[in-house]
Amino acid sequence: QVRLVQSGGGLVQAGGSLRLSCEANGIIVRTYLMTWHRQAPGKQRELVASITSGGSTNYADSVKGRFTISRDNAKNTVYLQMNSLKPEDTAVYYCMIRPSFELWGQGTQVTVSS
Repeated sequence: QVRLVQSGGGLVQAGGSLRLSCEANGIIVRTYLMTWHRQAPGKQRELVASITSGGSTNYADSVKGRFTISRDNAKNTVYLQMNSLKPEDTAVYYCMIRPSFELWGQGTQVTVSS
């Protein structure tokens, strides 16, 4: 079965750190572009970070310098390291891969308290 399984997230104080994981089953992550998105209450889902098959990364301006996307090919897993978290980072975070269709993880809640 092809799926993305997310872990990590939770509640953290402003200035703290969290790491999200996205493990792929049935698909090889290094072959495709993988992205992290987030959706805050009442807002549209937005792209946070991406990593290409070649390892190039890109970030939304709002997280640049604080978040890092990475990939462990041996574990077939993509990570999102989030540092210096702010209350406005509070959202449900999703990973996504797009072979010939969009495949999303189940979502992980991140709550940053002030």
